[in-house]
Amino acid sequence: MSTPVQAPAGQQPAESAGRRAIWLSIAALAMTFMLPLAGLVMAVFALVAGIRALPLLKSAGKPTGVASGGIAVAMAALLLSAGATSMQVYLMDENSAYQECMKGAGTVRAQGECFVQFRESAEKKLPPDVLELLGAARP
Repeated sequence: MSTPVQAPAGQQPAESAGRRAIWLSIAALAMTFMLPLAGLVMAVFALVAGIRALPLLKSAGKPTGVASGGIAVAMAALLLSAGATSMQVYLMDENSAYQECMKGAGTVRAQGECFVQFRESAEKKLPPDVLELLGAARP
């Protein structure tokens, strides 16, 4: 017969579940800006952890603010990473052409021409003024 797993001394499972939710959501938000697809996966894990922590905290009579905050941050990370990932997939051909152009660009002027070509091809595919909304950042 196996014995149930005990929480470490001084730490309750409900409290650790709430902290886990907020830390996973913060990690998901950070990953969204580095690797959007990884941020998407991490945001789903954070959202599940936050949703699972709510009943634990309520049944223990603890405040649910940490878990609710984790859910809110995870939703923001989920929306941002889903948008960034879908934009990357939608502009995959243009981005590949840009990367190939940059491989052969030996000067700053040639790199600038690569960016101009990328911007023009992206403008053809995207609705008007979207690139201005997103900013003129280089890919």
